[in-house]
Amino acid sequence: MATVLGVSAHYHDAAACLVRDGAVVAAVQQERISRVKNDASFPAAAIAQCLRIADVDPGAIDRAVFYEQPFAKLERVMRSTLTTFPHGLSGFVAGMARQLGGRVFVLDHLREHLGLSRDQVMAVPHHQSHAASAYLVSGAEPAAVLVVDGVGENETTSIWHGTGGALVPRYTQPFPDSLGLFYAAITAYLGFAVNEGEYKVMGLAAFGQPRLEEEFAAFITVHDDGSVTLDRDTFLHMVHPTRAFGPRLEQRLGPARPFGRPWRLFDPADAHYADVAATAQAVLETALLRLARTAHRLCGDADTLCLAGGVALNVRAVRRVLDEGPFHEVFVAPAAGDAGGAMGAALLGAQDLGDDVQRPLADAALGAPADAARAQAVAASLGFAVARPSDLLGQAARVLDDGGLLAVCRGRSEWGPRALGHRSLLARPRPAAVQDRINAQVKRREPFRPLAPVTTRDAFDGYFGGRCDKLQRFMTVTNPATAKARRDCPAALHVDGTARAQLVEAASDPWLTGLLARTAEPVLLNTSLNAAGEPICDAVEDALLFLMRHRVAALVVDDLWIERGRR
Repeated sequence: MATVLGVSAHYHDAAACLVRDGAVVAAVQQERISRVKNDASFPAAAIAQCLRIADVDPGAIDRAVFYEQPFAKLERVMRSTLTTFPHGLSGFVAGMARQLGGRVFVLDHLREHLGLSRDQVMAVPHHQSHAASAYLVSGAEPAAVLVVDGVGENETTSIWHGTGGALVPRYTQPFPDSLGLFYAAITAYLGFAVNEGEYKVMGLAAFGQPRLEEEFAAFITVHDDGSVTLDRDTFLHMVHPTRAFGPRLEQRLGPARPFGRPWRLFDPADAHYADVAATAQAVLETALLRLARTAHRLCGDADTLCLAGGVALNVRAVRRVLDEGPFHEVFVAPAAGDAGGAMGAALLGAQDLGDDVQRPLADAALGAPADAARAQAVAASLGFAVARPSDLLGQAARVLDDGGLLAVCRGRSEWGPRALGHRSLLARPRPAAVQDRINAQVKRREPFRPLAPVTTRDAFDGYFGGRCDKLQRFMTVTNPATAKARRDCPAALHVDGTARAQLVEAASDPWLTGLLARTAEPVLLNTSLNAAGEPICDAVEDALLFLMRHRVAALVVDDLWIERGRR
């Protein structure tokens, strides 16, 4: 019986996860506390938060595990940049500065920070951390595990056979050919921030047509097994420290879109960029589907595919794999990106110490609980009206049915990039203009960004097609909308007629299930409680600041009802 801390840091999405006696008891992303989007810094605050949640003293930690092997990554950076000399000189200098600026010595930093001995600190391979974060909490046995991201130490894609709790490697694709880095380059070309804007490309793709296959074929080849070959002169991740693509991409696709320019999707120029996004999305889906078939061939006894790595957060591609792939079930953990590597590292460390770590993840509520007493005190000091209604659900339902927006900060915060009703902004999902109102006035983000619906198992089939399974619990796949959904919840649907639907059940979330039973439709629009460029709210102070800055009717903090202004 061990207490193990897993940590990811120094690239993006730094996080910490605590596993005790083989079970995940806390998981927190650093950005939720620092309020710096995609914070990559050493997650001291996230570590402290996990220890507080579990009431564990640092001295009680049996092992701390880092989610990748620093010296193996250093070797790859040195090898890849030196082989491109002199073109890769700037990349070599920048890469070495990043590695030697803290990444290589992260195990010493972790040991000193926690007061552990050197033999209590270890590192595990990046892709194995990803694989463990999905397989060991999936409930599937055996399983094929497919990891696709930018790059770990040297791997960009890997396939594992999960059997008996062990992960057996079956296939890897090495750097620099990377499906994740290809999509990142297109993200940058379209004027979005890499490691942040990839989901914007996915949303934009639905507004375009994949009509640029010939142009894309000049710089990326997708092979029958799903592996890819990138043109070295088009993509610059081998030689440049910050620029993802070179002039050849613009020669093929036209000038890159300026960062931050407002979008006008009916303008011919922006329609072209939507076609670029649609073509990139089609390439990604084709590759992922072929990789899934390869995984099935290499792990012949597996009926479930576990997906991990940043690419696994592409919900449209997951739908293609589920519908057209050879597996009966597909599972994506709620934090599939680098933050999730902290969970995988902790689980691998606990397994190494002899604990049974194969336990299905019941829900994503793994962060700090909302502090209602603190919320009441801070709200009162700000002049907000605070009440404990006798019928909170009824009051919330009336506000939503009247067209109001309701901010929610209740229970423990969610693990991963999706708000699942604990740190959410809720609204009635019609009329369709509600989506534009939230995107423009509250979220202040691009008009093509979809919002998501949440519903119950009993109501699900009436509104959405496709299977209803574990993926909807964590909002990690799209579902086609029915005619009823198009009529009753148009604001929660994307332009392509799909929705990233979330499923809730009374056993796991009685509050939200009860609210859905009281509203006009058993579907609500659910988007994350944050403004543009901000992480999802975590502490009650974050939620109160959101209430102060945005036009929402009220904020619910556990059993409190908080409004602006005194009664």
